[in-house]
Amino acid sequence: MHKYNDLKMWIDGQWVDAESGQTFATLNVTTGEELGRVPLAGQEDVDKAVAAARKAFPIWSEKTPAERSAVLMKIAAAIRDSLDDLAQLDALEHGLPFHIAKGPTMGAAGNFEMAAYYGRSLVGDVIPSNNNVMYCLERVPIGVCALITPWNMPLFLMTQKVALSIVSGNTCILKAPSINAITSLKFAEILSKIEGLPPGVVNVITGPGGSVGDMLATHPDVDCIGFTGSTETGATIMAAAAPTIKKVIMELGGKNPAIIMPDANLDHAVEILAHHQFHNCGQACGSPGRYYIHESVYETFLNKYLDHAKQIVVGDPLDPKTNMGPLVSKEHADNVMRYIESGIKEGATLRLGGKKLTDPPFDKGNFIPPTVFTDVTPDMKIYREEIFGPVAVMTTYSSEEEVIKLANDNHYGLTASIWTKNIARALKLGKKLTVGTFSVNGHNLIAPEAPWGGVKQSGIGKEGGFQGVLEYTEQKMITICLRE
Repeated sequence: MHKYNDLKMWIDGQWVDAESGQTFATLNVTTGEELGRVPLAGQEDVDKAVAAARKAFPIWSEKTPAERSAVLMKIAAAIRDSLDDLAQLDALEHGLPFHIAKGPTMGAAGNFEMAAYYGRSLVGDVIPSNNNVMYCLERVPIGVCALITPWNMPLFLMTQKVALSIVSGNTCILKAPSINAITSLKFAEILSKIEGLPPGVVNVITGPGGSVGDMLATHPDVDCIGFTGSTETGATIMAAAAPTIKKVIMELGGKNPAIIMPDANLDHAVEILAHHQFHNCGQACGSPGRYYIHESVYETFLNKYLDHAKQIVVGDPLDPKTNMGPLVSKEHADNVMRYIESGIKEGATLRLGGKKLTDPPFDKGNFIPPTVFTDVTPDMKIYREEIFGPVAVMTTYSSEEEVIKLANDNHYGLTASIWTKNIARALKLGKKLTVGTFSVNGHNLIAPEAPWGGVKQSGIGKEGGFQGVLEYTEQKMITICLRE
């Protein structure tokens, strides 16, 4: 049995309990057993964290880019040194199989290495002029950033935001999700041992997003909100932040099309798409949300996909044989089941899965096996809405014009993939897709050095890469009169 004791928040370089003394439990998502109890932050705790970040801002922002980048490289090395412990926490709190969780954990270190590299490249510009005035642009930090992160890929996404925000001189408050609260505190433990990182640069608080997130979004001394989560919650945060005119960076939901062309390598497409659909139980904003298969290869693709999905081993994420663990909570699993029931009711054909696994050894967790629907039409709920579960939704198309129209007919615009041997055709189609990213013969091909973000209701701004660093800066204009 795994147990984590004496868990505290990290504020102003100190380990502290909530002012109220209240705590809440985090659970092993496979067994339902309590992993530990973490502080339940309230307004006083939020105020303390914001004040600490504000106090640290002039100290941290006055350091040189090289000094800040050197600190980030130390953080990256410390994450790599804790690889197994952090990946195990991802399996326990989140349900991602341990052998898979090592990937995003390494990516968490990569987030700091990437930011350290680009943070040394924050150069300004000089604008030519003919009126005896020199115009100079300087990149400066925004100030205090509140970073609100989701429960899927918890360490990767929290480190991405922290790295991007602090490398340019910002200070921050990290509010990680309640489900993965221990992961955020173990990350804070790593930060607490980093030489050269002043107290208050990164503060880590724990508590429910609805209350603590709102406190941060409305706080008058917070300058920027970085949020990853659902479109609905993002809209709520934007509305809360609006009266104080905060900058917002939003990475939101997706219902991502995967377009299978007649000449696609079907075996390759099935292998990659099924992995992205099921390895994290579909709990990823970039998962394939809608499969559009050309009618000439539909039956072949479907049969290969079903055969592959049937081979996926569902089980304990600490078991090296497991390909897919449990969903993150009962509430979320129940919501996924409501989508499955809706698909059946609205006339889609259930080809695989569709029922919770309740017999031992699955009775303590929230396990839904790989689920596949066919005969799905655009008016169905499972076609239009983000399910965030292990549910593949398949339909056919007959022409390129039809599939582009279908793919764009959604309020999301995060990512897409096109599967074909004709790269010129893929690029031509991709230009017509209203998405932030499209991949050719791969899906969700993201890396720390590449910017990531959506259009339409999938977000505002970019995370990752040099563009992600720029998001957490402002431009300051300097004018110099040259007339004697």
